[in-house]
Amino acid sequence: MSVLSDINTALESLGIPLETGVFHEEAPDKYIVVVPMADSFELHADNTPGCDIQEARISLYAKGSYTKEKNAIVRALLGMDFTITDRRYIGYETETGYFHYNVDVAKHYEMEE
Repeated sequence: MSVLSDINTALESLGIPLETGVFHEEAPDKYIVVVPMADSFELHADNTPGCDIQEARISLYAKGSYTKEKNAIVRALLGMDFTITDRRYIGYETETGYFHYNVDVAKHYEMEE
């Protein structure tokens, strides 16, 4: 039960290099960086967590058009029952030549006994 593992599984078929936290290798023309953002519990009337909600930010970096990859990322995530909490264009990074686009997601996991 890990949002990072599930994101890797969901996006693996896209063929876009993906790393967690920071891209360590020489950056290709398109790549993804995933950063965990939050873990929370959904509470019920008895104050016992019944659901673990894990959130992450998926950052797509692309030299040139990113629209096809952005749409493929969204479709892949929705197909694996992620909740998309935000999508936004961050901007063009003049010093690197990359367009930057974020997709924030949440995934609900039932608590294990």
